[in-house]
Amino acid sequence: MHRRDFLRTGLALGGAALASTPGCATAPLPANPSQPAPASTDSWAAFRAGFDRTHDEVDLSGFLLAPHHRSVREAIEVYRRALDANPFKALKDYSRAADTETCRAAASYLDVKPEEIAITTSTTMGLGLVYGGLKLREGQEVLTTPHEHYSTDTSLRLRAERTGATLRHVSLYTRPEAASEGEIVQALLSAITPRTRVLALTWVHSCSGVKLPIRAISDALAGVNGNRAGEDRVLLCVDGVHGLGSEVETLPQLGCDFFIAGCHKWMFGPRGTGFIWGRTSAWDVLTPTIPTFYSPAVRIWAKDIPPQELPPGPLRSPGGFHAFEHRWALGKAFELHQRLGRSRVTERIHALNRQAKEELTKMRHVRLRTPMADELSAGIICFEVEGRKPDEVVHLLEQKRVIATETPYATKYVRISLGLLNTPEDVEAGMREIRALA
Repeated sequence: MHRRDFLRTGLALGGAALASTPGCATAPLPANPSQPAPASTDSWAAFRAGFDRTHDEVDLSGFLLAPHHRSVREAIEVYRRALDANPFKALKDYSRAADTETCRAAASYLDVKPEEIAITTSTTMGLGLVYGGLKLREGQEVLTTPHEHYSTDTSLRLRAERTGATLRHVSLYTRPEAASEGEIVQALLSAITPRTRVLALTWVHSCSGVKLPIRAISDALAGVNGNRAGEDRVLLCVDGVHGLGSEVETLPQLGCDFFIAGCHKWMFGPRGTGFIWGRTSAWDVLTPTIPTFYSPAVRIWAKDIPPQELPPGPLRSPGGFHAFEHRWALGKAFELHQRLGRSRVTERIHALNRQAKEELTKMRHVRLRTPMADELSAGIICFEVEGRKPDEVVHLLEQKRVIATETPYATKYVRISLGLLNTPEDVEAGMREIRALA
């Protein structure tokens, strides 16, 4: 089959075909094996039983890369078998329907519109697509912080080099454990100038565990933007990967313009999945980088419909051939979190991390570097051990079968994370070994 003819079949290979697309009916899943049953969420023990994890170690690094829950594994297997049995038929039968269901499930959980979502493979891809596609004029400015991840900083630097815009950093706190909402908001407001077009932030800092008050920042920006023309208003872009699936707020409650996250961390989504959400009014500032395979876009290529009729999110969803079985199973992760309940999840994560922080503050040889307050912290804890380098602490804990990490930033801390796969007993086991380092 010629490539042009294949694309004209409108299979949406890698795009997000939404319910508004004509003729986009939901195709049934393959009859064998059967569709996975809903996961039990009656108790945290039942939830943990849905994972094929070994229990040889106390793993306090769950924020890095999550294992697959049974409901996700089974969905992946359904699609894998279909693709292995007949790849062309699987693509034709399930691609549009599965992407549709993924966007519906994500939109329901995030409390946004499906057409505002672009599907990606990771936070890093999403950051690259957003920051690499921003329409910036020479002389405009992107404002960010020195607390950002390498992926954010590099994406912004490269965009500034290509557009003639400037990139500037403002520190939000000097002692992360003592950070306050007022200090953070005031630091940002004081740094904004008439040239500032983009404010690029991270919801939960993996370098310190500080959780930014995004809603308060958004409200403060509303005052700044009140007197600006549309093309000059400050856009708030948020790397939300360590808040998604751990914090209770929906995207409208945050008030940002763009939200970028991978789904294979706190969401327990399939590895290699993520998304970009953009406010409908904000998408026009973002030029697509990778051609979409969203079905109507192929018809544009065939000169059938005008580009302005395409939904903004799917238009920015990278096309190409992906790990479809993982991509199509992503909706199961959002459904899992819906069943768990947002408030219940957040309460559990905060309770475990509060238990750990309270114990760490009792240790005279430990300096906690993450705020105690739930309002300014989430599921990541950073600390120092007197007389020991962070990598030494990580190594000593690993010898005791406790998994911690070192922050990969200029300032190094020991880092632990308590999530839904942990128990209060895990916390105590980890704290016992940290106490022994005195």
